[in-house]
Amino acid sequence: MSRRHLHIFACVASLACPLIAFAHEERPENYSQLARAWEFEPGIVIPLLLSAQLYAIGLWRFWRRSGAGHGVSRWRAASFAFGWLALVVVLVSTSHPYLRALFSAHMAHHEILMLVAAPLIVLGQPLVVCLKALPSAWSARLARAANARWWLAIWGFLTNALVAWMIHAIVLWAWHAPRLMDAVIDDEWVHAAQHLSFFLSALLFWWAVIYGRRRALGYGMAVLYMFTTALHSGLLGVLLSFATTLWYPVYAHTTQPWGISPLEDQQLGGLIMWIPAGVVYIVAGLALLAGWLRESDARLVRRRVSVDVLA
Repeated sequence: MSRRHLHIFACVASLACPLIAFAHEERPENYSQLARAWEFEPGIVIPLLLSAQLYAIGLWRFWRRSGAGHGVSRWRAASFAFGWLALVVVLVSTSHPYLRALFSAHMAHHEILMLVAAPLIVLGQPLVVCLKALPSAWSARLARAANARWWLAIWGFLTNALVAWMIHAIVLWAWHAPRLMDAVIDDEWVHAAQHLSFFLSALLFWWAVIYGRRRALGYGMAVLYMFTTALHSGLLGVLLSFATTLWYPVYAHTTQPWGISPLEDQQLGGLIMWIPAGVVYIVAGLALLAGWLRESDARLVRRRVSVDVLA
């Protein structure tokens, strides 16, 4: 395999496969077992390492001539780094086996994927940077393919803020159906599909809000989508928090070693989805609203300047 083909394979693998994890049947029953439960699945570790390497190469090529911060700002590079580290925490560290024992840990992982890793990676502009890491001929071909009319139509539809909002909401609610959640713990492939769909739908949602055709800084409805996401995800958290029956039988006999009942564990998971996650969405919505207001003020100033010039 040539060096160019290796670069292409690395880019595709790093962007498409970082969440294909294989769950094990063993569940840690105490902190001693948990401390030894690091997971180094090739389907996770290799794509994560490749993505970090590609991003580093692309960043070096952006910065080697014009200096650090040019082409890709330092804060974007830092965003990608912290988003990548969040994926490591969720998928590789000892926290990953925890989710097979506690529903609340499972919910915490989901929120990190959707509210920490996804937006930080989107802000890091990984596609632009990884393309820079490829040979120029391959980058040009991929750019031409991305500008194909059929792909632009599909991408434009998917990154419409309303469509991305609906996809993200459907994915979130569907995977919390009791049968699907039980299947996630019992079947490694279903578990991988859940993580992948959560992460990809979150990437799509955050990309549509931040970079979409009517991005939040120029289109106030995107702020509404952020707040309504906080509302519907918070509603699911409320239902879990105040439930008096166990929704997920798969956790009926796994929580006792951790000093918590299955119902308390479920209620804690609901609180995690309701309060911390809701705060993140609200803060992000307020930040986008502030940016939208600043953009509106800037437009008003430009209009006044143009009127004065014409006068």
